[in-house]
Amino acid sequence: MRLLMTALLLLALPGAALAQSRPAEQMMMQTVSQEHDRHIVLLERLVNRNSGTLNLEGVRAVGDMVREELEPLGFEVRWVDMSETGRAGHLIASHEGRGRNVLLIGHLDTVFEADNPFQRFERDGARATGPGIGDDKGGVVVIIAALRAMQAAGTLEDANVTVVLTGDEERIGAPASIARRDLVAAGQAAAFALEFENLAVEDAADFGTVARRSSTNWTLTTSGRTGHSSGVFNDALGYGAIYELARILDGFRRDLPEPNLTYNVGVVAGGTPAAIDAEGFSVTASGKTNIVASTAIARGDLRTLTREQDERVRTRMQAIVADHLPRTGAELVFAEDGYPPMAPSEGNRALLARLNAVNRDLGLPEMAEYDPARRGAADSGFVAQDVDTLGGLGVAGGNAHADGEWIDLDSLVRQSQRAAVLISRLSLGSD
Repeated sequence: MRLLMTALLLLALPGAALAQSRPAEQMMMQTVSQEHDRHIVLLERLVNRNSGTLNLEGVRAVGDMVREELEPLGFEVRWVDMSETGRAGHLIASHEGRGRNVLLIGHLDTVFEADNPFQRFERDGARATGPGIGDDKGGVVVIIAALRAMQAAGTLEDANVTVVLTGDEERIGAPASIARRDLVAAGQAAAFALEFENLAVEDAADFGTVARRSSTNWTLTTSGRTGHSSGVFNDALGYGAIYELARILDGFRRDLPEPNLTYNVGVVAGGTPAAIDAEGFSVTASGKTNIVASTAIARGDLRTLTREQDERVRTRMQAIVADHLPRTGAELVFAEDGYPPMAPSEGNRALLARLNAVNRDLGLPEMAEYDPARRGAADSGFVAQDVDTLGGLGVAGGNAHADGEWIDLDSLVRQSQRAAVLISRLSLGSD
């Protein structure tokens, strides 16, 4: 009976898979398919436990659920407390083998805090919704499903795999040097890094992520001499803080544009006085039309594709800021806790080529490079300078970071199959 079931499962695989996949890889594909219902149940459990970044207890609880999955597979699992950064911590799991080390990156937290009304997993056929279901609990389940398939096929035994699941990807703790210390170290020790954020899909085609842009916040504060508006523009009062702010922002708009660069302005206030809260999310201002403004504040973000571009654009922004209108001043400050870019590289592209070899052998379509300007920042940016990195290996879905976030449950299967075979080949050198 068991032989008959195996034969039936093999017949269900694509023709190319039967022709080219090795027996261990066929077993991985079977295991993922057989355990699909199990993976959905696990995903539901993870989603229904709130783990908004600031829900420290919830993040830790989700980490405990993942620990229960990884320890039976032979992983040594530890929790790295991050209370000094104001965050829960990170889960790090290690499976030492003779192979090359493959780093798997994901995160436990979501953008949905405990007071958000969007809290539960709901399923409608092959579509499921829930907070963080794709970003990134679906990705976490892909990692677990792939590793379980590797164990069933015997490839995990000798594989060298490290899993790092951060607890503050959506709202990184400060300082970043501590918050990402362990992830950076894991990247420096790895031969390859795979990141399991959402899969990029467009027109029903899957894409590979070989690059992501950075994400850094900035705050611009301008000052001016205040007084009666009848004196604005004269030698005594000058132009005031709001005109100085407008000059700088328009300078950014006119002088900075180049490929793969954006610099959004998210909030602005000006008056006598104006202020911004400690979190940098809320600004307040008051004043009158007949008073020259003393203070103006703008806050925004900067996204670049490479570290060189980031440094160059920051220098240009500071030069624009420094060219003050008469009797005004300005200061531009970049946050220290941003996300560095995952720059495109030949090594990253080589990893995508190896994934496409897996796709061919499994009878799946090959994946083209996705436009990095259409992807957000991720933890992979912290390791990409040190190790060849491929991103976007999680589930397919949409509406991330919003009520109604959803995934295609069927994508759990193909993504877990891809990941199991790719991790095995990378670690064990069985290309």
